[in-house]
Amino acid sequence: MSRPILLLCLCLGALLAPAWASARVAQLRAERVTTPVGTLTQVRLRLDWPQGAARGELQLWVGRLDAPDLGYRGRDLHWRCPLARTLAGGWRCEGVLLAGDTRPLRLAVALEPATTRATLSQGGARLALVRTAAVPDLTTFDLRAVPLAWAQALLAQAWPAGRLKAGTLDGRLQLATPARGPLRVEGPLHLRGAGFENADASIVGEGLRADLQVDYRSTSAATRASVAGALLGGEFLAGNTYVALPATPVGLEIEARQSAGAGWSLPRLAWRDGDVLAAEGTAALSEAGDLDALDVRVRSDDMTPLRTRYLSGWMGLVGLGNVDLHGAMRLEARVAGGRLAGVDTHLQGVDLRDPDGRFVFDGLRGDLRYSAGAPVTSALQWDGGQLYGLAFGAARLPFASAAGALRVDGAVDMPMLGGRLGLRDVIIRPPQDGAGADIRFGMHLAGIDFAKVSQALGLPPFQGRLDGDLPHVHYANDRIDFDGGLSLGLFDGRVAFSSLALERPFGTAPSLSADVAMDDLDLLRLTEVLGFGSITGRLDGRITGLRLVDWMPVMFDARFVTDGDGKRGIPQRISQRAVQDISSVGDASFVTSLQGKLIGLFSDFGYRRIGIGCRLENQICTMSGLRSAGNAFTIVEGKGIPRLDVVGFNRAVDWPTLVERLAAAGRGDVAPVVD
Repeated sequence: MSRPILLLCLCLGALLAPAWASARVAQLRAERVTTPVGTLTQVRLRLDWPQGAARGELQLWVGRLDAPDLGYRGRDLHWRCPLARTLAGGWRCEGVLLAGDTRPLRLAVALEPATTRATLSQGGARLALVRTAAVPDLTTFDLRAVPLAWAQALLAQAWPAGRLKAGTLDGRLQLATPARGPLRVEGPLHLRGAGFENADASIVGEGLRADLQVDYRSTSAATRASVAGALLGGEFLAGNTYVALPATPVGLEIEARQSAGAGWSLPRLAWRDGDVLAAEGTAALSEAGDLDALDVRVRSDDMTPLRTRYLSGWMGLVGLGNVDLHGAMRLEARVAGGRLAGVDTHLQGVDLRDPDGRFVFDGLRGDLRYSAGAPVTSALQWDGGQLYGLAFGAARLPFASAAGALRVDGAVDMPMLGGRLGLRDVIIRPPQDGAGADIRFGMHLAGIDFAKVSQALGLPPFQGRLDGDLPHVHYANDRIDFDGGLSLGLFDGRVAFSSLALERPFGTAPSLSADVAMDDLDLLRLTEVLGFGSITGRLDGRITGLRLVDWMPVMFDARFVTDGDGKRGIPQRISQRAVQDISSVGDASFVTSLQGKLIGLFSDFGYRRIGIGCRLENQICTMSGLRSAGNAFTIVEGKGIPRLDVVGFNRAVDWPTLVERLAAAGRGDVAPVVD
């Protein structure tokens, strides 16, 4: 039975106590019985009392019961019990109560001259009712381990989509039903192991514990409710907000009002979780339940537990679910007409650290203000930080905000890896109307020490300077697009990056796409760094359609070719070690005019051209060279005496196998193969 409170009230309204003791059978039929709480229809009461017997049998049938103020509806109720006199001159009846196909309950009713008592029980759950003749419109309820599901109908009055799944209630409630005045329910409640959810599971609670004082009042024109007390643990999800309550008490206060045909207003909201989070404010919901207005003030003197207790849901949306927070903050936020109207944030000594090494900010402090209307200014600064292991220095960002946009006032320049990183034309628009955040800015790099970049990214010790200008960088829908390009001075040549885009930059499996062009690289310096033997000459190359997922290549079309014979007077020689390495990587063999056993007598060889390519798709690298014939492709075209060509004979190579070969070549773990 899911509607015990109503049944206690309505059954007592039907249980009159006439002097039936002298009758054998008495019956009462009523099409409609009205009580202060609700209405019964198709009511039938039967009393069987054998003449001279000490007790009789009472049966009550109710076809339908309605209590609109409490939201209760019931059908096909049947109560059967032995009826007997009490020593005080009243009546007592206790028996099984059935309602449709729900589990049976046990209902005991005692009608005394001055007092009415009733107890509804099921297993260990017990709900007791007391009403006195002196105050007939006041009923007291004592609850012990009462299933929370028994309050489902009452919850539906305020939250039609809500469903109670688990938990018990203990407490003492008073129900007032005055002839002139609102229906009122008030008293202490102790909630244990509560679970609830709405229809689409966007709002869910599990294992909630609380000690609360409730006050609920309802008329046909308006409803008022208040809850105050402490939450003692559990967790709940509301949209993207996930809260994991601590075992220590969290103070809670909510006042709510609703007029007929209107949404709820909340003139008082308060949350007190020690130094971790204190908040208070007001709010208003539309008739559909959407947030229409909000004015909230939040303070945290210890941000360390904030992520695990309150922010993991929102931070997880952008891949920041494990970021460590330290420091203190104050925040004021305003929502008007369902739109964010303003935010005023003050940070003090805040550190942000990503355990995955994607970013670090040290010593964040200052103010950050956002306005959807009149202009406001603020400034935020930090002592230093890192982005994917790339360290940057201190900076100060002066902000100006108006009409829903946040702008950096002027250009910002900060030290980074021996050079400078500049930002300009920064415009930030927070999420609005279902759209995510939109960020636009320009970026300039000057004199970045690429040796430090290589060290931070775990690359070979490349030497060079990184410069570039990205006039338009746009972040939206968890994607960053870069207009312009970067230029890297490397190995006495240039490497240019263009068509840059980064998806899910801080999320799961970030994806980078780009085109790369290489011009006139010094092969000797390049091969020395890579541990790839020794080759003299100049190299050009391109990598188009490069795509990295979680920083691992999954697609590209790459081709590398040396300059013409003897360009710039540089001799073109290739060491025997380099020939071996190229052969192992390209699944190739030496082809020479000398006998194979004499190849070891030469330390290097002249070459006319070197060319190698790889088109990666579906984990297969389709190899190419200077020219191809069937499944063979020429990688090195020899020159002079001894003349040595390197020819590959397998154009389809498994990508992981190719990576292993490259690593082995860098370690020198290869041996020559001679045809």
